[in-house]
Amino acid sequence: MNALNHHSALLDFPTPLGLRLHISSLSTPDFASSYTLASTGLLSGSLSYLYTSLALPSLSSATRSLPLPAFTPSSYRQLLPLRPPDPRWWWEIWHAGKRVDTRDALLYGRLYLPRSTLEALYLRRLSPTSLLKINAVSDARLPNGGSALALLAQDRGKWSAEYMYSTDSALLGVRGLYNFGPDPRTAGGEGTALAPAIEEGAAMVPRTTVARGMENEAGEPVSRCSAGAEVFYGLLNKSGGMSTGIRFTTLPAHTGFPYTMTLTLNPLMGNLSSSYSVRAGELLSLSSRFDFNVYSYESGVAMGMELWKLRDLGGLDGRLSREDEKRLGRAKGTIEVGRRKGLFDQEDAGGGNDVAGCLKARVDQRGNVGLLWEGRIKELVYSCGASIDLRGGKDIVNGVGLELQYSS
Repeated sequence: MNALNHHSALLDFPTPLGLRLHISSLSTPDFASSYTLASTGLLSGSLSYLYTSLALPSLSSATRSLPLPAFTPSSYRQLLPLRPPDPRWWWEIWHAGKRVDTRDALLYGRLYLPRSTLEALYLRRLSPTSLLKINAVSDARLPNGGSALALLAQDRGKWSAEYMYSTDSALLGVRGLYNFGPDPRTAGGEGTALAPAIEEGAAMVPRTTVARGMENEAGEPVSRCSAGAEVFYGLLNKSGGMSTGIRFTTLPAHTGFPYTMTLTLNPLMGNLSSSYSVRAGELLSLSSRFDFNVYSYESGVAMGMELWKLRDLGGLDGRLSREDEKRLGRAKGTIEVGRRKGLFDQEDAGGGNDVAGCLKARVDQRGNVGLLWEGRIKELVYSCGASIDLRGGKDIVNGVGLELQYSS
């Protein structure tokens, strides 16, 4: 249940191994390229290209002009109130009595060297509520030389669904997520939305809401409960699977600290997993997970944390200059935005540039520890980490790595 696994970024983050260098460039508003060179005993790399029909003229891609959180977003992402999907007629563009609007698409390709593995991705927006996604992999070592996955996603606000087909074992699958509470597509739905103006010049009237158990006095939703399930079946191997889950999370209108609780169950395999994630402070996020199998009685526990560090803005005498006060104000403003929209939005580049780095750590009941520090040096963004086994004896360190990123 990907929609319910908010804890994965805190408990399952990868640690770098060896030395890796990423160089990216936005050549034109609709074309970007990236190159990767890695050394883990053997030299390897990749070439990737991206094209989008939706031009991005205002997007800044240079490392020096982007805040650090643009490269290392917060692991705890607070959800926003549901919004109704755009009406179809909002997407219509007419010229000389004819419709001239098109559906935006995105193409992405990546070639891995020296293995000569090719990955491809195609995205196309079919309507305001539906999206088509096609993934393909070509590799001589895979059965039939590769595989492809087609996915059709729908988002109606109140509920969302995905329908998929994979050429690997002719796999068919469907997954869905249902949000309890008011329907954002109707008047008085979740949050306060603007009613579309039917006639030109009509006033945009805010919808009114009625206080409910999951809303505050102002009618704003403070929490949301969601339930989801997925089912898949392989036509060739005649096997299937399913899983269900439920999630409760707070929304930006919640006056206390943000938190998310999830519970997932795979009835066929007997796996039960519960997790709790919380933003314990303005710069600190914590997460825990407990796994249990009802058939084998095996269990597992994992804990993780993320801590952001701001730059030291104080002077040598403990006082702040006027320029430092401005920078500190931007940083505090960024934190406040983070409480409501997700930590350190890219829109606030001024405050985001006052971030010195981010520390992530995780540990499980087997003594496996992962450490990761992400920061920047001038125009380079770097990530250094280590994988440690506390029960490994002499080989306590399993791997150490460093990643460097630069974009122009």
